[in-house]
Amino acid sequence: MASGLYDIITVGGGLGGSALAKVMAEHSARVLVLERERQFKDRVRGEQMHPWGVAEAKKLGIYDLLRDTCGHELPYWNTYQGSALTGRRDITATTPQHAPEFAFYHPAMQEVLLSAAADAGAEVRRGATVREVKPGAMPTVVIEWEGRVEELRARLVVGADGRASLVRKWAGFTVHHDPPRLLIAGVLFDEMPAVPQDASCVVLNPDLGQAVPLFPQGGGRVRAYFVYLKEAQYRLQGEADIPRFIAESVKTGAPAEFYAGAKVCGPLAIFDAADAWVEHPYRQGVALVGDAAASNDPSYGEGLSLTVRGVRVLRDSLLGHEDWDTAGHAYAEEYDRFYGAIHTVTSWYTDIFYERGPAAEARRARALPLIAQDGSRVPDHIFSGPDLPLDESVRRRFFGEE
Repeated sequence: MASGLYDIITVGGGLGGSALAKVMAEHSARVLVLERERQFKDRVRGEQMHPWGVAEAKKLGIYDLLRDTCGHELPYWNTYQGSALTGRRDITATTPQHAPEFAFYHPAMQEVLLSAAADAGAEVRRGATVREVKPGAMPTVVIEWEGRVEELRARLVVGADGRASLVRKWAGFTVHHDPPRLLIAGVLFDEMPAVPQDASCVVLNPDLGQAVPLFPQGGGRVRAYFVYLKEAQYRLQGEADIPRFIAESVKTGAPAEFYAGAKVCGPLAIFDAADAWVEHPYRQGVALVGDAAASNDPSYGEGLSLTVRGVRVLRDSLLGHEDWDTAGHAYAEEYDRFYGAIHTVTSWYTDIFYERGPAAEARRARALPLIAQDGSRVPDHIFSGPDLPLDESVRRRFFGEE
């Protein structure tokens, strides 16, 4: 666009930026997507979406596209205590959304959605470096692209640039952090046929404060994670640490046969799992989506669902208000509500399943036998979403304090 004036500029062409560009371009908005990478490559990121996120993706009109091009539906959720399978939940039958878990290879998803945004009429610039974002009534974005520097304006700039968002910094948002309690390491394996290909699998070991989530992508490919306490004071990073990653996973209780013959096909990387978020992710013409707005502890796999919920709420707000400043504030208020619910529940999970020390042991001794007798004591927001009831009675029932 020669004038350099757009309705929306998204900084980042991942799930959040591309999905928003697609759905708003379909409503005749003039959208520009700025994506730094010319070719997406594998990094350890979320690649699994819970049923409530699947429902949001359907509302955005992107689910069928992803399922048919790069997705893998997982209708079951297998839970292991040690190496024993203790639960196999039919996710489609037991969630309000009647939807499965959903997995995909992240770079493939990015390519599909970025192409879909372009097909819908959004302008896409790959290899673009954003140098600055200036908030205001008509915010501006300074970019370097194809050897020249440009200053572009939009009614709304959307920061979809991830956990280390520069848009967030430039726009003056304050970031809040939980105290670090967990670390999560992840790697992509091929040739893991012993892992059930129809189920997300999670091995829990509260005695060690460790867990092993495994998310099949079909054909024996699995994104494998290992969650452990930060106080362990070691980090699993790089190819040399793959043997220890596997050994610690097996020690946690993952069946050794899961890893027999597995071939590494991506990097091993590790992250601090503490939440980081902003309150009210809109100000002065700049909205944040995805991890730029809030990064929930990735141990619980809520990031993708939070992203598509945020995009859907932002789309609905923009389409429902002539004044986009009003729309931005409405989006931010709703975002605070639904992210706050997920943040609360995942913090409770960490208290029950990972925390160490006498108080934590007493908490588990009280709660876990009751949960074993009645699984409905566990808040289902992880799977079924942030709109379930959430109050002190829910907390007390989960912790066995009623």
